[in-house]
Amino acid sequence: MLVWLVGALTAAIAFALGRSAARRTERAYALRRVPGPDGIVPGAEGFTLVGTNGRALLLIHGSGDTPQTLRYLAERLRAEGFTVRAPLLSGHGRGLRQFATATAADYVRGVRAELDELRGQFDWVGIIGLSMGGALAARLAAKDLDVRVLVLLAPYLTPPPSVTLVGRSARVWAFAIPYLGGRGDASVHDPVARAESLAYGVFPPAAVAALVETAAAGRRALPAITAPTLVVQSREDNRIPFARAEHATAALRAPVERHWVSGCGHVITVDYCRAQVASLVLDFLARHAD
Repeated sequence: MLVWLVGALTAAIAFALGRSAARRTERAYALRRVPGPDGIVPGAEGFTLVGTNGRALLLIHGSGDTPQTLRYLAERLRAEGFTVRAPLLSGHGRGLRQFATATAADYVRGVRAELDELRGQFDWVGIIGLSMGGALAARLAAKDLDVRVLVLLAPYLTPPPSVTLVGRSARVWAFAIPYLGGRGDASVHDPVARAESLAYGVFPPAAVAALVETAAAGRRALPAITAPTLVVQSREDNRIPFARAEHATAALRAPVERHWVSGCGHVITVDYCRAQVASLVLDFLARHAD
């Protein structure tokens, strides 16, 4: 009985301390990122850029981030005539509690609806995914074989073992540790781009679990993809070690082009290599936009 009481008391104290820490983190974030009337942080909204060539691209951002990371690439694509849709993922660009409640199923449901809408408007549709958005893009391309091209930018398909462990065990300890540091600074080397970031900067354990689940589903989808695929990754990616990144897309059976860039972190669409990345994407599309 005594052991049970001590265990219950310890759990209660851990829960109270965890909730107190959560409230402090949430208040600090709310002061730093004040949402607009729609509940979304200004600048984090999804967007559509209308092109002229009758072809559309769905752009999907990464976990804890926003479509702001895809704006530069989107503008380059629109300048070449593509219509670009970059939606805000469920639970993102809002408050931390919304991030904590969004699930892997919510993510894929949201991007599925966006893709279906584009397919209803355009005969030619491709998908570009950044980080976790790459895993979501892979799932969509594997099921919808009429997707014309797939672009995976720093795709988050094989999390390091430590991240997988955190994600799979989150339910056990999340009550005591409500938020984890995101290590976001190393994801963008360019200080100007880093300062403009609208990423959350922290991860609730449930969001890590959703990330791990999404990555695994994207990895399982790779063999079923038939669309020509471009993979671009950074040699200095802080999220995905080089060896792990090198083998992440090995299961792809579709025609694949692979390119490595240097001098940037994980978020290659905003970092020092963003122009090179955009040019690689545009060159790839020029060869496959038939």
